[in-house]
Order: sequence, then C-alpha cells, then structure tokens
Amino acid sequence: MQQPIYLSGPMTGIAEFNYPAFNAAAQVLRGLGYEVFNPAEQDQKPSWEDYMRHDIKAMMGCRTLVVLDGAHESRGAMIEMQLAQTLGIRIVPFGKIKMEKVA
Repeated sequence: MQQPIYLSGPMTGIAEFNYPAFNAAAQVLRGLGYEVFNPAEQDQKPSWEDYMRHDIKAMMGCRTLVVLDGAHESRGAMIEMQLAQTLGIRIVPFGKIKMEKVA
C-alpha cells in the first residue's frame, strides 16, 4: 500500500479556513487513486500550535506533500514545506498533479 499524500496550504485568515479548496483537492487526488491526509477533515483543535503538532505527526507518514495555491503566504504551510524539504519528502504543486505521478 502506498503512503498517503499530505495536503498543505493556507488556512488561517481565509474564509471557511480554505476548507473548500482542501476538500476539492482531496477529491481530485482520491479520484486518481491516492490516499490523502487532508488537514481540513481533522477534528477541531484548541490552538494553531495544536493543529500544527497533530498535522506534522501525520505528515511524517507521507512521502509526498501536495501544495495548494497560496501556500507561500502561509506560516504553517511554509513550516511544512521546509520540514518536507529537510526530510526528503517530495513537494509537488497541486497544479502539476495531472502531469506527473506524485506518490
């Protein structure tokens, strides 16, 4: 079984925490046959730090980080991308999903 793909992108300060974009991306990836960890589908946490701790643990079980638009303006997504790069987790922009195999 393949390792899941982790979705990364901006949430804080965006209407509905950007859940519609996360959910749409997860649907596309699942339609292509991938297992997906979608932060928008997780239980509510008391703080931003708690979300990050939970999500980074999940990211450690992934081989690929798929990055949504606006990620470079997001503190959390930038942390996730830096950690992914440091640990050799592949980083793929969501816009390139249909052009290459991601996991």
